[in-house]
Amino acid sequence: MEGNLNALTTVFTEFYYWVTIVMMFLIHVGFCTYEVGVARRRHHLKTLMKNAMAIPLVTITFYFFGWWIYFAFVNGPGIVDGGLIQSNFAEPWSPLMSAHLSGVNPGEVDVTPAEAAYWHRINGVFWGAFLLFSITTASIISGAIIERARSGAFWIVAVLIGSVMWILDASWGWHPQGWMVRLWGYHDAYASGVVHAIAGGAALAFLIVLGPRVGKFRADGTPRDIPPHNVWLVTVGLFLIYTGFWGFYAACNIPIISPEGIAGQITGTTWTATNIYLTPTSLSAITFNFLMSLSGGMMAGYIISKGDPFWTFSMGLCGVISASAGNDLYHPIQAMLIGAVVPCIAYKLHYFVERRFKLDDAVGAVAVHGYGGFMGVVVAGFVLWGVPSSPYEGFAQINPLGNFAGAVVMVLLGFVPTFIVCKILNSFGLLRVPAKVELEGVDFAIHKTFEATVREVMAAEKALVNK
Repeated sequence: MEGNLNALTTVFTEFYYWVTIVMMFLIHVGFCTYEVGVARRRHHLKTLMKNAMAIPLVTITFYFFGWWIYFAFVNGPGIVDGGLIQSNFAEPWSPLMSAHLSGVNPGEVDVTPAEAAYWHRINGVFWGAFLLFSITTASIISGAIIERARSGAFWIVAVLIGSVMWILDASWGWHPQGWMVRLWGYHDAYASGVVHAIAGGAALAFLIVLGPRVGKFRADGTPRDIPPHNVWLVTVGLFLIYTGFWGFYAACNIPIISPEGIAGQITGTTWTATNIYLTPTSLSAITFNFLMSLSGGMMAGYIISKGDPFWTFSMGLCGVISASAGNDLYHPIQAMLIGAVVPCIAYKLHYFVERRFKLDDAVGAVAVHGYGGFMGVVVAGFVLWGVPSSPYEGFAQINPLGNFAGAVVMVLLGFVPTFIVCKILNSFGLLRVPAKVELEGVDFAIHKTFEATVREVMAAEKALVNK
């Protein structure tokens, strides 16, 4: 009976993560729709392809080394006992990283037969869920830099952040044995910092080096408003992101696990769903808090932006992000209040930074993801102060200092490497398209677009008719 129960649990878990991957893919449909809706017509093809091609690039690189990083670097390495963790099942040449269902030979990989049977079922879908987190982290940067960044520059940064830096911070602060969880009590259940703050930091660094769009600022330094080209596409895109975010939340949970699998410290004898840290939670709990934080953000966004659709829906997303760090433990009213207050601060910061530092963030990505994610992690440290961060004995409790320090680490892991890479690319003229190309439209200046081809054909036909 026990063997049948374990087999059923494994099969259910496999299907559970597979469904979350399908749902999370809608996030990227939303990103493409949303960014094309914000971009002006002459930049549509470039905007679409820049974001879309991050998907295969991050996928391939995450297969070769990103997945291994998550398991290998939980100790820092060396910040706590031990160094790199041996993770044979996450190496790209491992038979457990393929459709190899006949088992493993002794010595082929350092796992028991039972572990091999488990990883054959779980490895691909668990990898896929983390991959979608990776692509999301990279894609957040894409919208901020539209209309003037070179695609190749973005793709380099996308691989750096999506397949190296974000998964490194996940290993530190989003793994049940991560050193930040063990020593600092870091708590970020649904990735306010692990995904969003690091992406916001990377976007900020990219924008600082990249500079504003031509014409964004007047001669006296005051910013011009460049509204979305198509608010309907923006709306549809953001609602697709909301929908995909349900899969994101579900993928941050482990659907069912035995008490023996989580040390038996909190759950007693009850099989349960857990968050990423193996602390018990439920889909019911996060359903309350997701919808309450989303609603708090949308209502606050509507009020503070005076009914602007772009910011109303963006602040709804920011509301979810800002409450995500603690949405496994918050009361729904707490989630609503955090989801309303933090987006208002992020909104004000967006326009302050734009005026003061001439930062041209085309979609507010730094505000929605960076400021919202950072503040969300910090707030969770205060609201959840003293709650166990983990079911394992000896781990630090959730506390303000640990979460603040962790939030700073997340931002720096995005900002510093991106700033360095962008500086290098800029020095070689590989970061930004020329001003003439930007004004003419990247689609027409670089790509032989369908629309441009049609115009040429029509002109040729007209010339023949005139003859």
